Amino acid sequence: MNRLGLAAALTGFAAVALGAFGAHGLSLNGDALDWWNKATLYGLVHAAAALAIAISVQAGLLRRAGWAFILGAVIFSGCLYAMALGAPRGLGAVVPLGGVSFLTGWALAAASAVRR
Repeated sequence: MNRLGLAAALTGFAAVALGAFGAHGLSLNGDALDWWNKATLYGLVHAAAALAIAISVQAGLLRRAGWAFILGAVIFSGCLYAMALGAPRGLGAVVPLGGVSFLTGWALAAASAVRR
């Protein structure tokens, strides 16, 4: 089983489903709406990147990049979704950890490209 591919597909599914729920099932405005939209965008973009990696490679730095994207989507998007739904704004202090995971993934992808 390709666990990275499965995680990427499930992350993408969740981003689309949560994006639709935010658009049609919630009444958000202001910061909450901005957080929800950003969480959906970042989650979906990084799920797609991780899926592309899962399809193209089986090991090495690039595979680690894919997992960094998944971790970043869970932390970054998850915290923003939670805050949009009323979680304490202090949770925003955790969001940058997801951003660092995204940056780590892109750095690993670059390092993998240099090694090839």
